[in-house]
Amino acid sequence: MSAFEPVIYEDAGTSLTGHVARPDGQPRAAVLVFPTIMNSTPAVEAKAWELAEAGYLAMIADFYGKTPSSFDDARVCASEIRETPEQYRQRLRASLRALVSLDGAGELPVLIIGFCMGGQAALELAREGAPVAAVASFHGLLNTDMPAEPGKVSARILVCHGDADPMVPRQQVLKFWEEMDHAGADWHFHSYAGVKHGFTNPAPNDNPATDYDASADRQSWAAMLSLFDEVLED
Repeated sequence: MSAFEPVIYEDAGTSLTGHVARPDGQPRAAVLVFPTIMNSTPAVEAKAWELAEAGYLAMIADFYGKTPSSFDDARVCASEIRETPEQYRQRLRASLRALVSLDGAGELPVLIIGFCMGGQAALELAREGAPVAAVASFHGLLNTDMPAEPGKVSARILVCHGDADPMVPRQQVLKFWEEMDHAGADWHFHSYAGVKHGFTNPAPNDNPATDYDASADRQSWAAMLSLFDEVLED
């Protein structure tokens, strides 16, 4: 695994650092990777390198400009950037601008993925009509304070969800489906039976809401790659 290329950007006076993984040769597309509430982690970094190996220029976004010291600290950091829906989306847009300004990004198609809070972040940009080809959420939060309006969503959407995720109960799932239908979005929803939150992260943890699931991890990643192949061939 090569070293990440740091890229410095800014939002509302906060200095942020993205981490870029470049493929060998010409990239197929540029992918913005939103991390978990803990910001960049080894599991997210491994996914960015998998994207690079598959031919994508990938950049892990920086939510806070720092690494939280604990989950409780991360919750405080997250609440600060999510104080208002517009403030949250402004931070997300800053990361998207940093991606498209990278050397070599040029006229590349743009894609977004995210994990946990990052999945929510990816969907937030899709909801407001960000000019990207596709968005994929892995065990992402589905709630929002600014639902998508009819005709606003232009990106293809893939949501990969653990059906036993206590953080995203079925009521929230159904509300998301209704929101996407009302918006006229082109969406796919993959639900994995018995799978909890955080199913792509193999690192051990003591949170009973999360658990790694190797099959869901493989199947969801394959679904994302398949969708990306489809939208890039159009």
